[in-house]
Amino acid sequence: MANTYLTISMITREALRVLSNNLAFTRGATTEYNDKFGVEGAKIGTTVNVRKPPRYVGRTGTAISIENATETQVAVTLDTQFGVDLSFSSADLKLSIDDFSKRFIRPAIATIANKIDNDGLKLYKKVYNTVGAQGTVPNALLTYLNAGVKLDDEATPMDGQRNLVITPQMQATIVDALKGLFQSATAIADQYRSGQMGVAAGFNWFMDQNCATHTIGAHGGTPLVNGASQTGASLVTDGWTASTAVLKEGDVITLAGVNAVNPQSRESTGVLRQFVVTANVTSDGSGNATIAISPSITTGTGFQTVTGSAADNAAITVSGTASATARIGLAHHPDAFTLVTADLPVPNGTDMAARANDPDSGLSIRLVRDYDITTDLFPCRLDVLYGWAALRPELAVRVWGS
Repeated sequence: MANTYLTISMITREALRVLSNNLAFTRGATTEYNDKFGVEGAKIGTTVNVRKPPRYVGRTGTAISIENATETQVAVTLDTQFGVDLSFSSADLKLSIDDFSKRFIRPAIATIANKIDNDGLKLYKKVYNTVGAQGTVPNALLTYLNAGVKLDDEATPMDGQRNLVITPQMQATIVDALKGLFQSATAIADQYRSGQMGVAAGFNWFMDQNCATHTIGAHGGTPLVNGASQTGASLVTDGWTASTAVLKEGDVITLAGVNAVNPQSRESTGVLRQFVVTANVTSDGSGNATIAISPSITTGTGFQTVTGSAADNAAITVSGTASATARIGLAHHPDAFTLVTADLPVPNGTDMAARANDPDSGLSIRLVRDYDITTDLFPCRLDVLYGWAALRPELAVRVWGS
């Protein structure tokens, strides 16, 4: 059958399909598409509110005790418009969609997918639970099982949707370490042929070369909590090395005597609560510093995070070696992170323009082609507009690498 000209709608739908299939980390996150922008259009800076489920304390006995349904939201800013610019001729539109996709769409979409995944993996800075040793590639399954324990302690659903996204070296190391274990012959054969873990230890495993790298702050001194009974998202401290960039956004600290609690039972997990530093910290000339942290120190209500506040002069421990650098994998449930996309406006007066969206995948993409009479070329652009946010960071765990 003779080829007919490809339409702009066919090309845009194919671009959306290829984008969905090229995503790695994003595929294991929650994705949201807001259809109101199909009419209004969207631009950089648009904010979308994503709801978080309420949490209740419950009661004991027969007397009713009504609790307020406090439904919180996370504001997601569509702060990134990213695209690839290319050109194709009218003659190229006589290709089959498969040939056109191979020559033009797939290389362009690979760049877009790489950017989206890269940005999403930077959300490790919002994650406070960690396992493994900074600077060491895990070579035993126990490290990853401990990530599962952390998720269990945070009441993460055991619904078959727990994911592990690790670096190429982390993947190679664990596949080699497990090659002799007794398990399904088919599973071992799949690991040997593909060099990938697949499904194991309660996780769906993925390799992503975009896994982020973190450099720890200089810390130094003998840091202590300055004042008892502190609560909230900041902590007053002292004892640091004076006038030093002691902590960086994404560093993890613990406070002596402050344990984590299970969010459902509010019972102690028996391990120290880990807090992530949410902004860079520089000590003053006397070694004092106020640290912005997550989660907030909350000692009551249905959102309790700790067994109690830190005592005055409680010791502060920073995870990892001062000023060292390491790559980070992520164990997470899809509800830990969310990607929001929206429709960009389709301009009039161009050679061709269209957008495609898919509420199921939560993705939207726009394609615009114009004609330049001075050069006799058809410049073309593919664009996506999106924003990332940590929706429920307690449902994720960092895995330290090297």
